[in-house]
Amino acid sequence: MPVFQLDHRLFFPPPDLARADGLLAVGGDLKPERLLLAYRLGIFPWYSPGEPILWWAPDPRLVLLPEEFHCSRRLTRKLRQGFFSFSMNRDFGAVIRACAEIHRPGQEGSWLDEAMVEAYCRLHELGHAHSVECYRDDELVGGIYGVALGKVFFGESMFSRVPDASKAALAHLVAGLRQAGCVMIDCQVKSDHMMRLGARLVPGRVFSRQLTLALE
Repeated sequence: MPVFQLDHRLFFPPPDLARADGLLAVGGDLKPERLLLAYRLGIFPWYSPGEPILWWAPDPRLVLLPEEFHCSRRLTRKLRQGFFSFSMNRDFGAVIRACAEIHRPGQEGSWLDEAMVEAYCRLHELGHAHSVECYRDDELVGGIYGVALGKVFFGESMFSRVPDASKAALAHLVAGLRQAGCVMIDCQVKSDHMMRLGARLVPGRVFSRQLTLALE
């Protein structure tokens, strides 16, 4: 399959035309209108600093159904004991910047460059991007952020500075999403860590169908 070149027009090719590795298109911009259209189609940006904007629609797709989230006994015990405290949307900027700066084993640098940070902060200002902050003794030790549309939460990234902090933030998010009627969390690409937490791979056509229904 070819990789499509985007220009100033607000347009994406059909996601099922992506390459085998999930790459669909290159170029365009990170304006809110384009990002929101991308998410509605099951497409997301992901690139390294110095590269052009790359747009992806992987098949299969990793999704987490809120009712299938697996909370370990250790994490459940910590949550019951009030080991962490949480907030939502209190400090979106701190969460996304921590996701950009945190060291991840086997990964050099971060895919979250300043343009991406600014783009998602703008989405947050517009009410589409959200964060969960996880605190220990009033210190921000973990968090997660993503985009919410319809009954879908598109998870983007999370970070942890102490054991279990990111998983605790995810557990808090899942509880809130279940209460709000969310039916699916898009985890994008395969991750052993997320699969241990209950996420599973689904064929791209199944994901597209579920996404369409959840956005109605």
